[in-house]
Amino acid sequence: MPTAALLDRFLAGLAPLGPRAVWAHGSLAGGDYQEGRSDLDLIAVLDHPVTLRTVWRVASLHARLRHEPLAGLLHCSYLTPDTAADTARRHLTWAHQELFARPVTPVTRAELHTFGRVLHGVPPARVLPPVPDGELAAFVVRDQRDYWRREVDRAAHWTQDVWVDLGLLTFARATVTLREGRLISEREALDVLPGLGAPGEVVEDIRRRRYDGAAPAAGEWAARRARLTRDYLGAAIDALVAGS
Repeated sequence: MPTAALLDRFLAGLAPLGPRAVWAHGSLAGGDYQEGRSDLDLIAVLDHPVTLRTVWRVASLHARLRHEPLAGLLHCSYLTPDTAADTARRHLTWAHQELFARPVTPVTRAELHTFGRVLHGVPPARVLPPVPDGELAAFVVRDQRDYWRREVDRAAHWTQDVWVDLGLLTFARATVTLREGRLISEREALDVLPGLGAPGEVVEDIRRRRYDGAAPAAGEWAARRARLTRDYLGAAIDALVAGS
């Protein structure tokens, strides 16, 4: 399988950096992975500080992989045992074919503790402190209020499949986390959406494209779907935040 081959190449290339652990989270660990569609979400824990030489070696590793099948979907953040506990710290990350720095969010940390997949080394519990329920809930509310609610008002996004899919699925997952204190997969989120009042034809559009191989949305349907999604999601996020 291309996924297994890419992970083997990545782990072999990372070995000279002496990683203490490599973990998968997201759909790759949670049982909803679809090859060629889902991201490969990884965390690597290095045993030494991240220096300029480390950055160069990480960049070189990903450059060597860039022509491998699925390489564009591989994302990895690089932590060290001394920095892993700091939820506000921005860690070296490779994603979307570039290097930058970003935090490892409470959702990612909770996923790692709940169903993280160990690809190499020690398990997440040996390095990451558990995520308090209050911290996870507060992050979910901020993400919906400060990021997704703002993006709903940017109409140009919502004719694109990726925005419709992630906007609605992330909202459903956030709602379940706030109400029940647990994490669910994207497939489970799709089943939750009708009960949250999401437009049925939009939910079915997501299901057909993601799981039945239907073609991307286009033309009048893409425009109508955008209106339905934005009308629903803006009000739904407002209600979620107000009730949190």
